[in-house]
Amino acid sequence: HSPPEQPGDKPTETGEVQRKEVCHWPCRCPPVPACTPGVSLVKDGCGCCKVCAKQAGEPCNEADVCDPHKGLYCDYSGDKPRYETGVCAYLVAVGCELNGVYYANGQTFQPNQLYKCLCVSGTIGCTPVFTPRLAGSPCTRVPGTKKPGQSICGLGQQLQSTNYRLMSAYRSLPLVLKKKCLIQATPWTPCSRTCGIGMSSRVTNDNRKCEMKKEKRLCFIQPCLTNMLKKIKIPQGKTCQPTFQLPTAEKLVFSGCSTTQRYKLTFCGVCLDKRCCIPNKSKMITVQFECPNEGFFRWKMMWITSCVCQRICSAPGDIFSQLKLL
Repeated sequence: HSPPEQPGDKPTETGEVQRKEVCHWPCRCPPVPACTPGVSLVKDGCGCCKVCAKQAGEPCNEADVCDPHKGLYCDYSGDKPRYETGVCAYLVAVGCELNGVYYANGQTFQPNQLYKCLCVSGTIGCTPVFTPRLAGSPCTRVPGTKKPGQSICGLGQQLQSTNYRLMSAYRSLPLVLKKKCLIQATPWTPCSRTCGIGMSSRVTNDNRKCEMKKEKRLCFIQPCLTNMLKKIKIPQGKTCQPTFQLPTAEKLVFSGCSTTQRYKLTFCGVCLDKRCCIPNKSKMITVQFECPNEGFFRWKMMWITSCVCQRICSAPGDIFSQLKLL
């Protein structure tokens, strides 16, 4: 049996079913809501108010939008012929792998007692489940103890978190627990300069407070040399030299200051064809700079150990460099 007609469902002269208007202008918005952990605060489909995005399996419509950060869309297929109210569902996408276990797109899982995670299109996002009890008394009164009202302070008492936002965890780095903090980080951005000392950055929570913060480091892909091809020896029969070094160790110069030590760096090389060489493996070192009449300062720096030559070449700072046409 077809569902009973609702107000506003009467067929039009063309035979189409009239849909209810869910958006009204001018906008009248209630106070901005506090969303539960892992739920996105987004603008409604009317372009008016901030709302908590609908989650998988919840009803949706033109105004109540599904969580876009979790790859959800509003599936209206079950509401024929009106197509007025739908259900939030996951887009078809790739799953995720963590510690040898495969998770389907949209699947939630708990790798340990501290975190709940969600797989979205190959990326794993995690939110803390428990945090140390900080507010109020850290002790719990237990009836039947030695003295009336005596309290017991247990180590590691924990309270469910209500004030954490979703943090993205990326498969390119291993997820590691470090002092009850699930270490997460985005990939380093490409170096801001193709020659000379530049900078790259990432977002990570590898710090004492386990907070997602932007981290910067220096990078030095190639020296700014003229006629690079003439100064780098490419082996006979080859078209590329992935890495090279300068003949002598040299001090690095940055913002008018020079390093206190001399370094013999490994640089990415050049190719006779259209390929470009980019860092493949590296480690992090700390370098100290000395400024004339201004003292010292230290910077973290990428130390290149190997490079790879490839045909996909991007401009420095291109945030879409990893996107590929299928």
